[in-house]
Amino acid sequence: MRLHRDTGLKRSREGAAMGPIRSAYEEDPDMLEIVREFAHELPARIAKLETLVAGCEHAALQTLAHQLKGAGGGYGFGQITEAAALLEQALKSGAAEPQIKDRAAELCAILRAVVVPETR
Repeated sequence: MRLHRDTGLKRSREGAAMGPIRSAYEEDPDMLEIVREFAHELPARIAKLETLVAGCEHAALQTLAHQLKGAGGGYGFGQITEAAALLEQALKSGAAEPQIKDRAAELCAILRAVVVPETR
């Protein structure tokens, strides 16, 4: 991810601006509260991801990526699942540190783009 100098919007490697990310379950009254709880927990998970990357703690990072991969889909955030799966696979395959850092940064950018749904 990189910051586009003209707009300040984060852009993916393909150059498309990353807009707000919403849960597929945002309109489901049965899921709304737990989706909100998950979204509220994301800043702590981002901090943990960044700490693990900085410390090269690959085993713990792989565990967290795996958890986010499952949780993302469970709470209706397919983009989280996809990015977390890419990070987990990079760690499992012993990818070089720059690739791991790129995948982790992409996941963090996606997590930051999640919008906490409004209560109804």
